[in-house]
Amino acid sequence: MSGTGKKVVDVAFKASKNIDWEGMAKLLVSDEARKEFATLRRAFDEVNTTLQTKFSQEPEPIDWEYYRKGIGSRLVDMYKEAYESVEVPKFVDTVTPQYKPKFDALLVELKEAEQKSLKESERLEKEVAEVQEMKKKISTMTADEYFSKHPELKKKFDDEIRNDNWGY
Repeated sequence: MSGTGKKVVDVAFKASKNIDWEGMAKLLVSDEARKEFATLRRAFDEVNTTLQTKFSQEPEPIDWEYYRKGIGSRLVDMYKEAYESVEVPKFVDTVTPQYKPKFDALLVELKEAEQKSLKESERLEKEVAEVQEMKKKISTMTADEYFSKHPELKKKFDDEIRNDNWGY
């Protein structure tokens, strides 16, 4: 196997080990997202399997002597010379350096969005807890207790009463 092919297989294998498929799957909320995610995972596994099988094996060496016996040495020598003169060009990666800065910038943006999302999630969880607490107490709560928790509403109602605006 060529050095570049081996390197691609090694990188793909390491990448597949670092992917937390179950963790990502838990974050999906819609059925459509789950279907797309399953399709992505299948495609990734297929590519990874192809890389592991096709490109991880050395080709079997040609038994030139076997062919010399059956065909003749002159023709086999001509084919052997042509075979050995074939050079497979080395892969030169010109795309990765071009997109690496963009990818790194997206990772930074992703981390910022993740932090923002976590803060928003925390805020919403607190709000849900407050609403659930309010739901438990609402049947026995007085207007003064409610307005002590929501002074902006008390001010709004007081202003409406003061301005003789009764909402009709």
